[in-house]
Amino acid sequence: MSNTETRAAVHECVSDAAHDPHEIQRIEPKVVQLGEEPMKVRRTLPSLRRSFVGAWCFADHYGPEHGICMDVPPHPHTGLQTVSWLFEGEIEHRDSGGVHAMVRPGEVNLMTSGHGIAHSEVSTPERDLLHGVQLWVALPEHDRGLVREFQHHAPDLVETDGVRARVLTGTLAGSTSPVHTQTPLLGAEVVLDPGVTWQVEVDPGFEHGVLVDTGFVDFDDVRLDRSVLGVRDAGLDHLRLTNPTDEPARVMLLGGEPFDEGIVHVVELHRT
Repeated sequence: MSNTETRAAVHECVSDAAHDPHEIQRIEPKVVQLGEEPMKVRRTLPSLRRSFVGAWCFADHYGPEHGICMDVPPHPHTGLQTVSWLFEGEIEHRDSGGVHAMVRPGEVNLMTSGHGIAHSEVSTPERDLLHGVQLWVALPEHDRGLVREFQHHAPDLVETDGVRARVLTGTLAGSTSPVHTQTPLLGAEVVLDPGVTWQVEVDPGFEHGVLVDTGFVDFDDVRLDRSVLGVRDAGLDHLRLTNPTDEPARVMLLGGEPFDEGIVHVVELHRT
């Protein structure tokens, strides 16, 4: 899934000023319709309040949707990596590098556009339920001309004391993903059982973001509900999440070294 706004304005994304790492920045989502399709997504990055979490520069949350088809025709990317992650459903990916792959729950697909690539994404009719996230990673200036690449990985489930995690990129709770990125990053799906408080060691040099999928959680005592992104700046060596409800809560955990380069998002997609 991609941003298919046909008249999107240029949005200059600059590195964010440092804040107190004990404070949580709470970012509400913006609802965006994907082109002419009926499908809508909830977008927290980029926002006027924040452009990055590490090098993560784009975050869309969508579904669960029944009977809504994703049909994004071939469109170009350059200078970034796209990360696709599904909770439910199935999407067919094709790109100009000759890759034909499926996006399925629990399996991460990371596409590096480098100097340029075009791809399409279409949900399969066998599964009419669609639910997931689409994330983009900005490439640093010296890597924006990389050769295009596609990586696929099915991360193992890591379980500990009422918490279940799958690591897409980076390292968390002793699990390391083989997916390589051009800047140090963390990406993981985390599910907390009812009433669980989870404190985990993290890299103090990373900014961290928590995007809620289902339920709600307290991120260092700040309440986050569905599709809200909570962000903490670098400086602390641990992260604490609490599920105060009687139902499981699922979040996406994003992190990375502060990205100190400016980028420009320009999206122009024409249907034929």
